[in-house]
Amino acid sequence: MKAFVLPRVRFALLMVFGMSLAAASAQAGQVGFRQNAVGGVSIDAQGQLTSARPEVKRQLRQEMMNALEKVPGDLATPVKMRKVSLRGLNAAIKASQENNGGKLPDAVKYMAGLQRIEYVFVDEANNDVILAGPAEGWTVDESGNVVGVTTGRPVLLLEDFIVAMRSTEEARRGGITCSIDPTAEGRQNLDNYLASLTRMDASVKDGVERAMGAQVITITGVPKDSHFARVLVAADFRMKRIAMHLDPSPVRGLPSYLDMLPSARSVQNAMPRWWLACNYQPLAQSEDGLAWQLRGPGVKAMTEDEIIAEDGSVAQTGKVSAIPQKWADAMTKNYEELSAEDKIFGELRNVMDMCVIAALLEKEQLLTKADLDLDMIKSQTSPVKLEKFATPDTVPTFFSAMKKGRQWVITASGGVDINSWEVASHTENVAGMDKLRTEQLASNTNNIWWWN
Repeated sequence: MKAFVLPRVRFALLMVFGMSLAAASAQAGQVGFRQNAVGGVSIDAQGQLTSARPEVKRQLRQEMMNALEKVPGDLATPVKMRKVSLRGLNAAIKASQENNGGKLPDAVKYMAGLQRIEYVFVDEANNDVILAGPAEGWTVDESGNVVGVTTGRPVLLLEDFIVAMRSTEEARRGGITCSIDPTAEGRQNLDNYLASLTRMDASVKDGVERAMGAQVITITGVPKDSHFARVLVAADFRMKRIAMHLDPSPVRGLPSYLDMLPSARSVQNAMPRWWLACNYQPLAQSEDGLAWQLRGPGVKAMTEDEIIAEDGSVAQTGKVSAIPQKWADAMTKNYEELSAEDKIFGELRNVMDMCVIAALLEKEQLLTKADLDLDMIKSQTSPVKLEKFATPDTVPTFFSAMKKGRQWVITASGGVDINSWEVASHTENVAGMDKLRTEQLASNTNNIWWWN
C-alpha cells in the first residue's frame, strides 16, 4: 500500500475502480440486454468498463423473463442430488444442432438446474459419466441472473462448462487467472501528483483519477470474449469495490477494508493485493476411482503485500500485513452468505467447480474409462459456437476517501486465480463412495439425460 502524508490533512484516500461490460451477441436467440449487464457491469466500444445502469438491469431482466421457457416436470422440484448424464447432455446438444438450428432448450442451457457439482460417477456399463449436485427449477432475479426458484443461487451455465472443458490444457500449463492492475506509468504519475499536493480539496478526486489513468485487465487460460471471462472480471471488480468502501457490503460480517483500519498509521509503505482462489478439501474418491466428491467451500480470499518501486514497477514481498489478512479472512468466512446476496460470487464458485471437474476428468482419464466422446462439449472443432462478448481491456480509476488520521492510502490490484489441476491432484479414499455410486446410477429408471 502506497502511503502519503500531508501536513494538517486528516484523510485516508483509497483509489480503486469501477467497471462495466457490454457486447454484441454472436449467437441466434440471445437477448440483447444480456450483453449490457451480466455481473452488474458493462463495456463500451473502446473496451473500457463502467457500472451497468439500473434501467439496463431492468430491461435485461424483462428480456430474460420473456425468453424463459417453463421449467418442465420434475426439473422444478428442489432436490439435494440431481444427476446429469454427460452422454445425454452431449446428445441433447447434438439434437439441437441438427433439428433446431442450434437453439438450445433452457434445460440444456442451464444444465438441468444444477447449482453446484458435488459428485462425479463413472458409469462404465453405459459408457457415461454422471455429474450430480443440488438442483431445482429456475427463474430470473431482479438483476437478470438465472437462479434457483427457492434458493436464489445461480444455476450452472452450459456455456461456462464448455469453456472449462475446452481449457483444461491451458489450466494445466498456467492456470486460469484474471487481474486488474494500474500501469507503471500510472503509478509514477500518481506519486508525482501526490508529492505536489499541499491540501485536501474537491480537486483531489479528479487529480488522482487522471494521474492514475486507466488500469489494465489481464485474463489468461480462457477466451477473453467468453461469459466465463466476464465472471472472473466482474467478481474481481466487486471484491475490490466492497474492500474499498465504494459499494456497501451486502453481508454484516464483511465490512470494508477501510472500516477495519484503526488509523492510517496502521498502513505500511506497501500495497495489499487481494485475489480469489480455489478453496477445496482433498477430493474424496472410491477405491476403484469411479466415484468422486468435490468437497469444501470452493473459494477463498488471499492477500500479499506488494512494494512499488520508483519506476512504477511492482514486486511481491512474500509478506502479509495483519489488517489485509483480517479482511481476506472475513471474506472467506462470509463467502457462502456473500454468494447468496451477490450472485457474481456464486457464479465464480460455479466456474471454479467446473474447472476442478474438468481437470479431474482429464487427469484421471475418466472419459476414456467410460469410452465417452463429448464431441459437442469438449472438441475445439465442435459446431457449438459460444456467444462472444466484447473483450474488457481497461478499467477507469475511481476514487474513495475516508478520514483515517493524516495519511493518504492508495491501493488497487488483485485478481482471480483458479489452479484447478492442483486441487484435482489432492485426493483421498473415502469409505462408502462406491456404494453411493451404485445407488445413484441405479436410480435412473426413466432413461433420460437427467434424473432426481
